Amino acid sequence: MRGFETVREALQALRANTLRSALTLLGIVIGVFAVIAAVTAVDVIDLYFKSSIQGLGASTVSVERYDYVRGGGPERYHPPLTHAQVEQLKERVDVPVTISASERFDGGVKAQSARAETNPNITLYGTDTAFLGTFGYEMRAGRPFVAQDVENGRPVALLGSAVAETLFPASSPLGKDVRVGRVRLQVVGVLDEKAGLFRDPNTRVYAPMPHLLATYGGGGRNMDDVRIRAASAAQLPAAIDAVRSTLRVLRQVEPGAPSTFNIEASDFLRSTFAQFTRILTTGGALVGLISLLAAGVGIMNIMLVSVTERTREIGVRKAVGAKWRDILWQFLLEAIILCQIGGLIGIVLGGLGGNVAALYWDIAPSFPWGWAALAVGGVTLLAVVFGGYPAYKAARLDPIESLRYE
Repeated sequence: MRGFETVREALQALRANTLRSALTLLGIVIGVFAVIAAVTAVDVIDLYFKSSIQGLGASTVSVERYDYVRGGGPERYHPPLTHAQVEQLKERVDVPVTISASERFDGGVKAQSARAETNPNITLYGTDTAFLGTFGYEMRAGRPFVAQDVENGRPVALLGSAVAETLFPASSPLGKDVRVGRVRLQVVGVLDEKAGLFRDPNTRVYAPMPHLLATYGGGGRNMDDVRIRAASAAQLPAAIDAVRSTLRVLRQVEPGAPSTFNIEASDFLRSTFAQFTRILTTGGALVGLISLLAAGVGIMNIMLVSVTERTREIGVRKAVGAKWRDILWQFLLEAIILCQIGGLIGIVLGGLGGNVAALYWDIAPSFPWGWAALAVGGVTLLAVVFGGYPAYKAARLDPIESLRYE
């Protein structure tokens, strides 16, 4: 019963000074909110990134014209990876791989049907028959590109899900004509919705590469996204070696000279982004820690003021038999309860604030349970550290001097 009585007295003391308690509580809430919101937001972004590169499986690599600086941006650009080189690579590589290229031909344009048009945020890409598997798309309706579409440069199109929903909200787009940029295309398929990290892949329209090359021109054009998919992850190293040696010959790289292209596995993207998220998490945690330290100083200050104001009360309690440890626990519990309430409010608000990103990208929410548990333990430690001295000072007050205090 004594424990419950001590808790009740601590709560009464906090209610007696509502404004002071609320201001102290605010500092704790802000500190915990900063930590939980930052970690939650990073978790959501990480989940979104993983879903956006799910097409880059363990058996897929990208071939690019530039070299990366680890931890930075592109270091050096090489001559373009042309469409002709990609086609020759498909013919000459001597291991079982699937090779596909995607090139952006027009961006920031409208897509138009007979009765509707989109905002000017559509991007037109050229690609080939292996596009679906290597770029991680699935069909929602219709068919993918077939060999005849690409070989004959047919004016056909695959619509991103957002484009199809805007242009044909109440009817099937299959067989209908759309105009995108300079070309008029017949819709043969609609792509299923796909997550994207930096650009929305659902606002894209894909057409056979030869048709767009004939319309927009291909002189000096770089294939900005070339994917190589091996039959399995175990065969990927052999596939990379074969692609590298074949491409060096096609690009006339001298023996012993560095390659004029770069082959990057999806693991590099994942590790780079993981490093980025760790930095964000650490930064958010540090900001929250600084806020919590400031709140701790506020708790100590408020508790010292409370001890001074309640000196006579402490003297009365000691005079009627209260022991020093009873006084210590009462003041310490006030600090702990205050910190726990602030911590729980900060956790709830931080979880809600961090999941704003999940609402924006329409993905499953996340909650850092481990960090929440750490926050609960942290605010308890904060209460003990910064509330300990005022509680000890209250417990050691001389009862006679306390009774004389006015």
